[in-house]
Amino acid sequence: MKNEVLEGKIVRKEVKKMKKLVIIALSLVLLASLVTSCAKTTPTAKKPTLGLVLSTLNNPFFVTLLDGAQEEAKTSGVTLIAMDSQNDSAKEASNIEDLISRKVDAILVNPTDADAVVPSIKKANDANIPVLTIDRGANGGVVVCHIASDNVAGGKMAAEFLGKALNGKGKVVELQGIAGTSAARDRGTGFDTTMASEFPDIQIIARQTADFDRAKGLSVFENILTAQPMINGVFAQNDEMVLGAIQAAEAAKRTGITFVGYDAVDDAIKAIKDGKLAATVQQQPAVMGKLGVETAVNILNGKTVDKFIPVPLNLVTKENAP
Repeated sequence: MKNEVLEGKIVRKEVKKMKKLVIIALSLVLLASLVTSCAKTTPTAKKPTLGLVLSTLNNPFFVTLLDGAQEEAKTSGVTLIAMDSQNDSAKEASNIEDLISRKVDAILVNPTDADAVVPSIKKANDANIPVLTIDRGANGGVVVCHIASDNVAGGKMAAEFLGKALNGKGKVVELQGIAGTSAARDRGTGFDTTMASEFPDIQIIARQTADFDRAKGLSVFENILTAQPMINGVFAQNDEMVLGAIQAAEAAKRTGITFVGYDAVDDAIKAIKDGKLAATVQQQPAVMGKLGVETAVNILNGKTVDKFIPVPLNLVTKENAP
């Protein structure tokens, strides 16, 4: 009888132990499921998205700018949506509206026209999307930061080189970029004012627009060559136009012309080394793209940025061509 009571007590103790173990096990399972559930429902941090609207990708300068922006986007861990406006203000407006509808976190724009882009910038302002301009500016709307070279200084640099190369005398042609862009306006201002003040014996015999385009530079300069029997120098507001002009001069067998460009794209550097182009004002498009993305990220992180971030210029000649 005593043995039976003792055995009963032992059995009850074992049952109690088993109940405790079951409760502990169930508690652990419940806790694990709660942790898993929380892990599944916790939202991941949203990756910032930037929109980059370029005036054209039919120009190596802006392709290089895009490369710099994309490289920095990878480094900064942001998504970059790049759009080509094809030098069309209407296309540009459509691109910016698309980015606004996609609710990007910031928009970087390289305007096709300083005035035409203003309504689009204002729409982005209304949507509380910060706007930055790169290389070319805008004449209105709220722009948080403008990243560009000092194009007035670049035009002055080109005029000083060409004026000295011509010993302060001669006849010069100026090929202008897209009318309405800040780059064309500022480069022209720097070149024209410097020529007038420092080289009064140099005559600018023709100023014509070739839209920053090589093919147009060729055709426009062909017509100028026909109309002007004497040309000593040419300043083109970008390398694409000056390379077209050089091609036209070679086809017409016109020699003795000093050509100066702007941008220092690879084809221009090669032309300098080959002795066809005397000089070009070097911008740094990859740096512009990098700074654009970097600055946009700083803005999104609540940091204060400068209203204007300048990118240094250099004059490239045969003596220092890379």
